Formats: sequence, C-alpha cells, structure tokens
Amino acid sequence: MKLQTLVEQYITFQQSIGLPFRANAKALRAFCRAIGSRVDIADVRPKQINGFVWGGGPRTWYTKLAILRPFYRYAISRGYVAATPLPKTIPQRPPPFVPYIYSHEELRRLVELAGANQCRRTRLEPITMRTILLLLYGTGLRVGEALNLNGADVDLVDSLITVRGTKFGKTRFVPFGPILGPVLTQYAARRLSPEVQAPFFATRIGARVQANTLQRKYRLLCARAGISRPGGARCQPRLHDLRHTFAVHRLTSWYQQGADAQRLLPLLSVYLGHVCLANTQIYLTMTGDLLHEAGKRFEHYAQKEQNRD
Repeated sequence: MKLQTLVEQYITFQQSIGLPFRANAKALRAFCRAIGSRVDIADVRPKQINGFVWGGGPRTWYTKLAILRPFYRYAISRGYVAATPLPKTIPQRPPPFVPYIYSHEELRRLVELAGANQCRRTRLEPITMRTILLLLYGTGLRVGEALNLNGADVDLVDSLITVRGTKFGKTRFVPFGPILGPVLTQYAARRLSPEVQAPFFATRIGARVQANTLQRKYRLLCARAGISRPGGARCQPRLHDLRHTFAVHRLTSWYQQGADAQRLLPLLSVYLGHVCLANTQIYLTMTGDLLHEAGKRFEHYAQKEQNRD
C-alpha cells in the first residue's frame, strides 16, 4: 500500500474513535512528504526514517518517534509491513522541560502593567489583555480555550464557563470564583458586540483575538515587568505557564489549608480538562513553596506516627 494512502487511513481511524489527532496528523503528513507520498509503505528504509526523525534535534526526535511507533503498529497489525523500520538505538533523552512558575508578586506586576498600557496603536485594549491574564491564571484554561470563548460560553449569573472543542475533543464546564466574577462582568459590559455568538475576547474592531498577537504582546509585557529566566535561557516565561502556575498554586493552597491534596488531585485533573491524572502531574512542578508545604505536611504526619509508637 502507498504510504500516503495508509497515513490517511490511519488518521481517519484515529479520528473515528474520538481523538482530534490534529497535531499527529500534521506530523504524519510531514513524514509522508519527506519520504515520498507514492512510496510503498513496505519500501520505507531505516535510513529514511532516521533522516526524518533527526530533523530538529533530540527533543523532536522523541516526539516524532512517539507518533511513528503506533502508526507502524497499525501497519503491522494489518499486514502492510512485516517489521518496523524504526531505529533500534535510542539516544539519551533530553532533560524534561521545566515550566516557569510565576510568583504572586510577578503576577501582580503583570496584571497591573497589562491594565495600564494605554497605547492606542494596538488592537488589543488594556482591559482585554488584563482580563485574559486573570482568566488564564484564575481558571487554568489553555490559551486557545480562552480565545475561542463566545459570549454565550461565559455565564456571569451562575459563574460558569463552557469550554467547547477542547484539546481532547470534549466540552467541559469550568466554574469561577467570586474574585474573577466581577472582572469578567466589567469586561463583558464593555464588549463591542452583545451577540452571544460573537467572540468574548475581541480586538478594538470586534475581531477575535488571535493567539500569535496575544503571545507577542505578552512577551513585551514580561519584558516590561522584568520577568525572565536567569542566564538568558532560550525558552522564556510563556502564557501557557499561567496554567502551570494555577495548578501549583492550587496544590500549595491545599497543603496550607491542611486539605487532603492526594484526594483532591483527581478533581483538579477534571477541572483542567485532562483525560488522566498523569497529565495533571506534569503540571505540578516542585517549587520552593510547594516543597516547603509538602515538607511541613510530612513532618506533621511523621510526628503523629511517632506519638503512636
């Protein structure tokens, strides 16, 4: 079977079982173009695979390999190839990416500067930028989820956000608290269009805020706030790191309140829209505050056990 035909068949199969499969489909089609769409799947050689997976460095190598492995399992299970041509030798895995966890002081500076920027040349009003930042930190929404919201998705009466077409193709409800409620209400009152299907976050001309525009403005905002990784690291603090910060601060707060964090973690996972708890654990970077609170909890537990003895 031709490689392109099998790739499209595999993508259709994955989407038919409910997976959005957009990023993987894009990578597989890139693989098809790199190898040659008219090449037979049985004629693909290890040298060609290596040429594709090594483009971009070790981190990209693992990502591409993770996409090709199930594709070749699919091909083998249906008899299109007898064995996988994927590399047998695996290079050393690069160190995991560590998200940037903002301090409460850094968050305060970001929000203040976002609301104070009165430049008229930008299409993104200060109140829009400020509200987006507060929503991302206050709910842990993904950037795309926030920007895709329409007026009908934000229920200010019941303090409930409806997130449609999420990363995993599901719709979920995200309640928000009494602090965020007035912020969203104030912003909603200034929206250009009262239509329920109009974008909730819009530019000065009423168009939906685009992610690349928001990311670019955010980088400038971080520079003005003096927020950066030490040593001029290549990957600087991101908008998505607000989601990580939300998760870490929530867990830290639970420890401080004496709550059973392990029992509450599944609830946090559902709130964030994850399909399994392992996805949530990736977000829980061990900050100094979190380590301190976890240590205090362990000391309290150890003391209780010692008293029992």
